[in-house]
Amino acid sequence: MTDNRNAGLRSGRPGFGPQNSCVVIDTYQVFDSCRDRDCFEDVRVYLDDLGQSIIEHTSQVRTKSAEICGSSIAVEPVQLSRGFYRVTVRFYVKLELEGCLSAGAGCGCQSRAQSFYGIAAVEKSVVLYGGEGSVHVFRSSAVSDGFCASPVCGEMGSNLPVAIVETVNPVILGTRVVEPEICCCKCCCSCCDIPSVIVDQVGHLTDEGARYLAVSLGFFSVIRIERPEQYLISACEYSVPDKECTPVENSSPCDAFRRMAFPTEEFAPGRGAPVVGEICHDHDKDCGCGK
Repeated sequence: MTDNRNAGLRSGRPGFGPQNSCVVIDTYQVFDSCRDRDCFEDVRVYLDDLGQSIIEHTSQVRTKSAEICGSSIAVEPVQLSRGFYRVTVRFYVKLELEGCLSAGAGCGCQSRAQSFYGIAAVEKSVVLYGGEGSVHVFRSSAVSDGFCASPVCGEMGSNLPVAIVETVNPVILGTRVVEPEICCCKCCCSCCDIPSVIVDQVGHLTDEGARYLAVSLGFFSVIRIERPEQYLISACEYSVPDKECTPVENSSPCDAFRRMAFPTEEFAPGRGAPVVGEICHDHDKDCGCGK
């Protein structure tokens, strides 16, 4: 006879127990995680035709902002190390740049600034423990439901764990125009390898030209590996919120402005700042405070 016992499943249903009961949930368990700070020096920036023409005529270029516009994550098992996986993360960074163009010799005109955009790609790899799994997971979908259902071969889950990457926009550490005779570019991909959905954010990219632009970026990131797991937990009965939805009032802009709190912190930004030398943690042996 088939063993179909479901421990804890009945206690969470209406009529089978008190309000505080046990239920089974399906969620993800974090097997391993790490945090890191990475400095990528002299990363090549792929520019459009306008940006390439600008750096051909000037070396005065600065980076105004850097924003992560996409990423790709690959997970693969490490050979001869059961349960460990290599997580390779590639970040695509959209850069807003500005070049100083000369108005020409002898014309008496001042130089002008011209903004342009580019894409830089950086890549890092870490090894984390993700456990082992050998089961095939199938999930129903709109295609597989119904009287004349289709096979769900395409909905089968992989045995690989799930990698999650958390990061913030990178810190801009430096920008420079590199001459063609100096080869110091650190590229993880070519211009053709950048996905079209990333390229479309700045337009057509080119890797032709005598000069190229290089930036140095700093990243803070947290990477973790998860697997789906089932847990029996204690839960309370769901309650309807007591707070009612407040409708939007069609008031004048001045009425809405009068209800705003006065921004006191904006006028005294240094009030909550710690005094140098007052804070010294035990692990900061050389903090310089003398304690």
